[in-house]
Amino acid sequence: MPFKYQILAAELQAEITKGTFSDKLPTEMELADIYRVSRQTVRQALEQLVERGLIEKRQGSGSQVLKRARTRGEDRIAIVTSYVNDYIFPSVLQDIQAILTAEGYSTLIFSTQNKVTRERSILQDLLHQPVGGLIVEGSKTALPSPNMDLYEKLDRAGIPVVFLHGTYRALPGALCVSDDNYGGGYLLARHLIGKGHTKIAGIFKSDDIQGHQRYLGFLSAMRDAGLSIPDERVYWYTTEERRYLLDYGHTDLLEHFRQFYLRDCTAVICYNDEIADRLIRYLLSLGLRVPGDVAVVSFDNSYYSDLCPVRITSLAHQVGKLGGIAARLLLDHIEGRTCQSQSISWRLIQKESG
Repeated sequence: MPFKYQILAAELQAEITKGTFSDKLPTEMELADIYRVSRQTVRQALEQLVERGLIEKRQGSGSQVLKRARTRGEDRIAIVTSYVNDYIFPSVLQDIQAILTAEGYSTLIFSTQNKVTRERSILQDLLHQPVGGLIVEGSKTALPSPNMDLYEKLDRAGIPVVFLHGTYRALPGALCVSDDNYGGGYLLARHLIGKGHTKIAGIFKSDDIQGHQRYLGFLSAMRDAGLSIPDERVYWYTTEERRYLLDYGHTDLLEHFRQFYLRDCTAVICYNDEIADRLIRYLLSLGLRVPGDVAVVSFDNSYYSDLCPVRITSLAHQVGKLGGIAARLLLDHIEGRTCQSQSISWRLIQKESG
């Protein structure tokens, strides 16, 4: 539980950011009266604001609000991701916040649910109440976006932006921190080929750019091995189909995949552990053996990979890398340093499913 002075410091910081105090704060006595706390609590709160670079205490002039603290919301960083509380997102957000907080920034977190309409609403709000920078996971990045005008406005407003996981084809020069999804798809395919599989199916996400990159790696590895991937072995699913499967338990997607795409294949590469876990459970319910009848491999090495009845062979993120690199890249961008996009390699974690 935070101390009183920490709560007061947070409230005063919010008021400074909103511009309530344009040049200087009320006196210690006035603040004590306004917030019904002791003068000692006020002094401790003001010391916090001094440490954060928000105010300067001047003899005889009180607490002056520094220019940097009240222009463009520069002390706030917005983080926009598809989801916040599930799958791999909590750890990524933690890594970002740890670095930004250590540098004196506060963070605003938004979730789009991978919907372009929600993404648009959030970006519009950020343009009206600007921030010092933005780390964003675009919505449905494999598709043309109706929100390019807002990203262009952010650029014209001088707000630094770093994309997470992938970016839009319409923004080829955008700064982005992502996993090496092409390399990951290649690595998983080579792993299965090395185990003797020649007929390998795939199930990938159609509306996020990561799905296309992972598929391309898979395709390249098969081609390099002299193997083909007929169209009927690759199934593409959307954000909405994912929601029906994960939130409502509808297995139509899995049944359609098994019946028309899996057929005589002996292995499957899944877009991520969410899908791999559901697929394995479905195959087991039909009496099939994993990996005896069908080997299943995946991406993310998330908690799903260990909770699944057959532990999933999956590619692991480098711990602390993705979010940490994104945060540092944004800080460099804010400071005007030379920046370039970064791609992070995967590590194969061999378990039981393939």
